[in-house]
Amino acid sequence: MAEKQRTVAKPVSLRGRGLHSGVEVEVTICPAPENHGYQFKRTDIAGNPVIRALAEYVKITERSTTIVDKDASITTVEHLLAALYGLGVDNALMEINGPEVPIIDGSAKPFVDAILSAGIVEQQADRIFYPIPEKVEFRDAAAGIEIIAYPDDDLYIDVHIDYNSRVLGHQFASLKNISSFEKEFSACRTFVFLHEIEFLRKNNLIKGGDLDNAIVIMDRMVPQDELDRLAELFNKPKVKVKPEGILNNVDLAFANEPARHKLLDVIGDLALCGVRLKGRIIASKPGHHANVEFAKILRKNIKASHNKPLPPDYDADKEPLFDINQIQKILPHRNPFLLVDKITYMDKWVVNGIKNVTMNESFFAGHFPEEPIMPGVLQIEALAQVGGVLLLSSVPDPENYLIYFLRIDTVRFKRKVVPGDTLNIRMILTEPIKRGIALCKGEGFVGDQMVIEAAFMAQLARKPGS
Repeated sequence: MAEKQRTVAKPVSLRGRGLHSGVEVEVTICPAPENHGYQFKRTDIAGNPVIRALAEYVKITERSTTIVDKDASITTVEHLLAALYGLGVDNALMEINGPEVPIIDGSAKPFVDAILSAGIVEQQADRIFYPIPEKVEFRDAAAGIEIIAYPDDDLYIDVHIDYNSRVLGHQFASLKNISSFEKEFSACRTFVFLHEIEFLRKNNLIKGGDLDNAIVIMDRMVPQDELDRLAELFNKPKVKVKPEGILNNVDLAFANEPARHKLLDVIGDLALCGVRLKGRIIASKPGHHANVEFAKILRKNIKASHNKPLPPDYDADKEPLFDINQIQKILPHRNPFLLVDKITYMDKWVVNGIKNVTMNESFFAGHFPEEPIMPGVLQIEALAQVGGVLLLSSVPDPENYLIYFLRIDTVRFKRKVVPGDTLNIRMILTEPIKRGIALCKGEGFVGDQMVIEAAFMAQLARKPGS
């Protein structure tokens, strides 16, 4: 059975400071209708503008992910989005009275706990999935960043990080099923290297940061008086360095918690695709910029898949408009060069036809003996013959006319056509026939998949002597 969309059962609120802005904010996660997706409403701005959490609305990826629509923005959305996606919530409206989602403890767990306390309810509409159909990749060679996705039946994510740190070393994290997100990834906190803290503070990037919401990694030897100044900077008691090379402000939830947090960020940023993904994603040194660029590639592919042409309707049990005997009264072609078996639909502008591809076709003997494939030129010819039925039907005496190719453009072969396939063809007259010249667009499908498309210019001309 198809999986159903889900939303939260009732509103639930959380309060805290924004990591970068330092502003005290409250965010309320509210139920939302089917196909709503994730949206944020700024309740502190006149008109309460709403920003959709989609990759095309991301404008800033410096240390966090920021979505922007016109003059309204929301920063640090990734942990909340990861919690929603990880718990299987498809639709939610986040009402927020400030510019940034609160950082709280630097993980997704406070959001997970809040959502679970509110409850999750199933809706009527089917959940929307995007199965990644082929290899997709994003690379930043200079930074050593690589994200690659391959087709798979479920969502798998592998993350590898390496910051040339003696403390972190090489770390790996893997998510084999999204159901493991809550227990294995949601509590993993963001991390920061000691040398980054002063830079970030000076550039007003972590006004809401403190030693409770990040793992501080000590990438160099630091005297105690410097650690005391750090503690004073964050209004904390004295801190010390643990044997594993992190401050004693927090205990690690997992030995590879930084890699797990990076995986958490990948989930939150890929939630910006707007649908649930199926594929194996391998990410090396991911960060918000790379994650979002990868999400934008997927968004483009998802939109293209939604807009892809659908094959003509075809019911093999339904009587065709023209059978093979009627087609031979219109077209001059004969065996073995008659490449259309049925006409299933025709009006003034469109004609649909069928070519049943069987192993008995003469061309398979030589193309190719070990791997029979319908030649591309004959696929083009099949499209042209279906179009020819439309053009010849426009004259009262088709037996006295022939059709000649003048031009074939933008031919694209998308998949092999082999014995046993049913080639379902659509030809569209793109302009009225003028002085016998016709412009047509052709598409051929096997099942739901387009296998060929092309544009044609043809001449409808009387036979010599007729």
